Amino acid sequence: MAKGKMTSVFFCQSCGYESAKWMGQCPGCKAWNTMVEEVVDRSKLQTGGGAHHRQGSESEVRVLSEVTIREQDKVLTGIEELDRVLGGGIVQGSLTLVGGDPGIGKSTLLLQTCQKVAQAGHKVLYVSGEESQVQIKMRADRLGSFSPNVLLLCETSLDAISETIRRQKPEIVVIDSIQTMYSESISSAPGSVSQVREATAALLQLAKGLLVSVFIVGHVTKEGTVAGPRVLEHMVDTVLYFEGDRHASYRILRGVKNRFGSTNEIGVFEMRENGLEEVKNPSEYMLSGRPENASGSIVACSMEGTRPLLIEIQGLVCHSSFGIPRRQTTGTDLGRVNLLMAVLEKRSGIQLSGCDAYVNVTGGLKVVEPAIDLAIVLAIVSSFRNKALPAKLIAFGEVGLSGEVRAVSQAAQRVAEAKKLGFEICLLPKGNLGDCRTENASNMKVIGVSTVADALEYIGNCDNMG
Repeated sequence: MAKGKMTSVFFCQSCGYESAKWMGQCPGCKAWNTMVEEVVDRSKLQTGGGAHHRQGSESEVRVLSEVTIREQDKVLTGIEELDRVLGGGIVQGSLTLVGGDPGIGKSTLLLQTCQKVAQAGHKVLYVSGEESQVQIKMRADRLGSFSPNVLLLCETSLDAISETIRRQKPEIVVIDSIQTMYSESISSAPGSVSQVREATAALLQLAKGLLVSVFIVGHVTKEGTVAGPRVLEHMVDTVLYFEGDRHASYRILRGVKNRFGSTNEIGVFEMRENGLEEVKNPSEYMLSGRPENASGSIVACSMEGTRPLLIEIQGLVCHSSFGIPRRQTTGTDLGRVNLLMAVLEKRSGIQLSGCDAYVNVTGGLKVVEPAIDLAIVLAIVSSFRNKALPAKLIAFGEVGLSGEVRAVSQAAQRVAEAKKLGFEICLLPKGNLGDCRTENASNMKVIGVSTVADALEYIGNCDNMG
């Protein structure tokens, strides 16, 4: 290769910003120490050797009002929880990114999806850059029989994969994983920022040009984000994350971005010997094993996308043996819990400054919705007074700094879900009372509270918990 055609550039691992020299702080995203050096062959990029080069094609201009949407443009996966997160099925020509910790079940879920879709008569191509055909076959045998419509390719060259897709013309393609793919037009190693960006751009062009639905698996960093440039998530249509402890049986698939459906939608799965199995009623599943007559335990309702989900909030408060009390949370924001404890001290006179406090959201969920504020407050007070709350009580509502309980969205759906699982009393914001006076809540005792003091008074804080 001629001298001078190889150029050393620096890329930001967070946002993909390109610079001719190293900088401590990225000018694009303001992150520190994220610039990495890569060698790029500029001659191939300038002569159109990259994946972005398009030959002999022009985009067709159409009137927006004349564009029609057909129901058959979405392919059902046969897995209801996955269809829910995707927004009703796989959209034709879509590009979906699936991320998650190693061993969480990304490849298993996509292999099961290939199995179900192929049985429905759709042609599927599974491309693996990490495993051999024998390894994939061993994993597939645990899931059951596969249709001849499932094609398998073990390849890492992007050009070879693109040629196979054009020749075989599958309806759905799975790339496992994007960090193992490489393009010959980029001289850097597979998994680098430029390689990941180039591979994703090439797959995006194939998906939109050939109307092929493409799933790409992405490894995650220790911070929990997809490895590679942040721009990768902006290029794709849908971003799905697998959450949960890989040593536990449950898995939660969360839609972080979705151009075709609701964001923050979740699907709940359970890992078993024969693969991932759907959890059709996650509220009941999350509440299984709940202790009876235990202080510090209460049920709240969180909205995950369009789905109301009942979760158990546990609080544990004990006097500290150290000068600085310890505060710890699992599944919710620590700063929010500290704020709620300060509200209790200031507005309700409950002295928690000398106590250790622990708050846990059971089931492995990460909940940041403010609607669980009231439940956290009641769990902390229940543990502090060492008095159990009524077993059939559910509570939700946002708590403000003045101790007021503010209204939340979709209160009627939350009450209906609680009623379906046998709860008899619901503490909610007074502003939501009008929304919940429906037939769904006719057999429930719905109590509206305006402040935290009202809620504590109702559960017997003044008389029974002192």
